[in-house]
Amino acid sequence: MTHAVLERIAAGHDRPGPVVMGIVNVTPDSFSDGGRWIETDSAIAHGRELVAAGASIVDVGGESTRPGAERPSEAEELRRVVPVVEALAADGIAVSVDTMRASVAEVALAAGGAIINDVSGGPADPQMPALVASSGAPFVVMHWRGHAHDMQTRAEYADVVAEVCAEMTARVDVLLAAGASRDQLILDPGIGFAKTAEHNWRLLAGLEQVVDLGHPVLPGTSRKGFPGSVGRAPGEERPLDARAVVTAATSARAARAGVWCVRVHDVTATVDAIDVVAAPGEVAL
Repeated sequence: MTHAVLERIAAGHDRPGPVVMGIVNVTPDSFSDGGRWIETDSAIAHGRELVAAGASIVDVGGESTRPGAERPSEAEELRRVVPVVEALAADGIAVSVDTMRASVAEVALAAGGAIINDVSGGPADPQMPALVASSGAPFVVMHWRGHAHDMQTRAEYADVVAEVCAEMTARVDVLLAAGASRDQLILDPGIGFAKTAEHNWRLLAGLEQVVDLGHPVLPGTSRKGFPGSVGRAPGEERPLDARAVVTAATSARAARAGVWCVRVHDVTATVDAIDVVAAPGEVAL
């Protein structure tokens, strides 16, 4: 059974391949575009631009999760996020709220949000599983091992794909035990979170194993360091705003693995790459 919200998104998705989630960071310190959309009006306008470019979902977040980031207060996160969610939802746009706080998620859902995108997958807030169960909203279960300030100290794996799958499955079990339904749960392998570049590449190569867990899968590689350094000298990376092509390439790889959605900053390049991968008669690329 497919969740009604995901059915509605699928009904409005008029091209083959995964749907695209566009990112609106209403933060002063995001790793990719910190401060660019911090004003409410500019964030709303940007969300509309992402939809015009081909995004089926707009993900609105008020807390940076870049390595080393400090958390805003609950009141500040609400101030950043809720007016943007409300305005975009009023336009009929499917909006996800990127938050680790159940209180923020609850207010955002009341403002018209459709999906909760929690980068912790629930454990950052003990109240989140109960909210997921009571709200019935789709919930993104990301693989997570700790907050941004120290997550990279936990990037140790013997088999990153197997361990990520096992840890996400355990998190799903916790949510089901709290009363959530299976059709609410979307899996995100947490590329870039508590993982080295090698771990990220292995996860990207092993996405089929994540898809085989039986839930919609939503990876996010956008503008991250591991594709940004490909083809560069050691220690060098492409500028953050010059990673649309490498993001599109990794999104195309995810599309071939059968993921449900990809989360990106640069929607146009990713839509074009997915269209190529899904083109009728294409040869395996």
